[in-house]
Amino acid sequence: MKYAGMPAGMWLLFANSFEKKTVSVLGFDRDAARRIRKDAKAEYRRIIDRLPTFEKGDRFLMNIVSCAMLAAFYLNMAPHPSTERMTDFYREAMMTKPMLLFCRMSGKRKFSKKDIARLQKTEAFRAADRNPYSWNMTFHPYADGSGYEARFTHCGICTLLRELGIFELTPAMCALDYTMSEAGGASVFVREYTLASGGPYCDCGYKRKENVK
Repeated sequence: MKYAGMPAGMWLLFANSFEKKTVSVLGFDRDAARRIRKDAKAEYRRIIDRLPTFEKGDRFLMNIVSCAMLAAFYLNMAPHPSTERMTDFYREAMMTKPMLLFCRMSGKRKFSKKDIARLQKTEAFRAADRNPYSWNMTFHPYADGSGYEARFTHCGICTLLRELGIFELTPAMCALDYTMSEAGGASVFVREYTLASGGPYCDCGYKRKENVK
């Protein structure tokens, strides 16, 4: 994968936030945070270079690029913070004003015909059949009309973090699903299984807020 394009854009959008939260959430001093950011950028580019180019129409490019960014920072932190602290760090670093706006805009489209069509298209695309760093999912609308579940049978994040030897970081990324759903304002996120914890799949359930008691 080339660094130019989305990887470069993601670094531009989030690197400052990641550096700041290295201090405010993880407790590193400012000099250490600056060093971590500098070393993380080089690591990030190395990770991006090892990834294949994603197919046009693969909607999960942002997910793997975000994973590469979190991994690059984590690999340059000594000692490594706990998974719990990295979960807090990732949530705080990612939920910038532009990301909150993105989530709200996505929330307005949640459960629309366009949203459903996009999920059905993703189900048929099966990108992970050709790219181990992407995802395969199936779409399961709830019978009572209260929402739907996107069920993932292959996860690119799991593939990449295993290869990097930091699979323990996976739950920190999984937890952001709850935060993004809440920020969208239209759905309540529910989950029973994750591939990272040994489940048969990752279930990403979205219930309409008016259907949640």
